[in-house]
Amino acid sequence: MGKSLRVAYGEALVKLGEENSKVVALDADLAHATMSCMFAEKYPERFYNLGIAEANMVCTAAGFANTGYIPFVSTFALFGAGRAFEQIRNSICYTNANVKFGFSHSGLSVGEDGGSHQSIEDIALMRELPNMTIFVPCDPAETEKAVMAAAQIKGPVYIRVARPVCEDITTKDTPFIPGKANIMKEGNDICIITAGLMIPEALKAAKSLEEQGFSCAVVNMHTIKPIDTETILSMNAKCKGIITVEEHSIIGGLGSAVAEVLAGNAGAKFERIGIKDKFGKSGKPHELFKEYGLTAENIEAKAKQMLGQLVK
Repeated sequence: MGKSLRVAYGEALVKLGEENSKVVALDADLAHATMSCMFAEKYPERFYNLGIAEANMVCTAAGFANTGYIPFVSTFALFGAGRAFEQIRNSICYTNANVKFGFSHSGLSVGEDGGSHQSIEDIALMRELPNMTIFVPCDPAETEKAVMAAAQIKGPVYIRVARPVCEDITTKDTPFIPGKANIMKEGNDICIITAGLMIPEALKAAKSLEEQGFSCAVVNMHTIKPIDTETILSMNAKCKGIITVEEHSIIGGLGSAVAEVLAGNAGAKFERIGIKDKFGKSGKPHELFKEYGLTAENIEAKAKQMLGQLVK
């Protein structure tokens, strides 16, 4: 049985807290939603509820970092990346403070909460900040690895945490090296580069394409920043086209990051699948994924369209 990535995040925080007494957790009155409540229950003396005051929470985290602690800051992605952006910029990234952000309820998969709460800009906001590292884990196992890796990095790290229950796609033995993508499937016709909750859809699309005689690679780009330039260029050299898939706006997210790497490379055939300059809507996650084209069927259709154009 799978578990939510936010539960995996909470469990990883507890595990990390056992290993390192310098780890502290901060939340903005949402601990039972972000699951930092698990850390609060185990280590109440190292947990701080700052109330509905995200900007103050980030500045408090900067103080902890500057006195040798490793603060993990949790809230909803919209409130953290959006409301506290200035404090993350000036108090954390500008000073390269050793603060980690585990922002939950990211993307369309917040579901019925609707467009006002669906953070589809958070990666873009965090990606433009100097010194920031960005992880987008795809399953519970990778979420734990992202938390553990974040603690080893000296400087700010954003971990994008999703709400839905997910099955493990990776294993405890699957490598998680910051800045180094995992090739989940090899292929030389189409390469699908994706991350997070879109990994299962990409794998389904790849399987269907294989059954129709197309060779399809799938790359898990769990680190959006620093982006794995080497793997992107390698896939561009061996494949006929690249498609990025993201549960995020195509402006400023994974698709933009890959496009920036490919820019200037003659012959690069490239397509982005994601949210196209729109806000979200209220609905169940699977309904929203279908509405915005974040499905295996749409990935497959785009791949075949690209290959058809290339054949001509």
